[in-house]
Amino acid sequence: MMKRRWSDLSDRTRKLIIVVGVAETALKVAMLVDLKRRDGRQIRGPKGLWAATALVNSAGVLPLVYFGFGRTPSAG
Repeated sequence: MMKRRWSDLSDRTRKLIIVVGVAETALKVAMLVDLKRRDGRQIRGPKGLWAATALVNSAGVLPLVYFGFGRTPSAG
């Protein structure tokens, strides 16, 4: 199998890769900021484990899981 280079990709594919990368980075930064500011009792599971998921390439899925299920509902 021949490796594809960046220059071999179409303009559309390159733009899509960049957009997904920027979106994933923004979601991960938002997740890490929220983890830092939030008390550990307001998070389902260990904070360190959630922070470690920022190292995984997930196309933004893991930060979305954190925001959807990893936080407990805040009172007030």
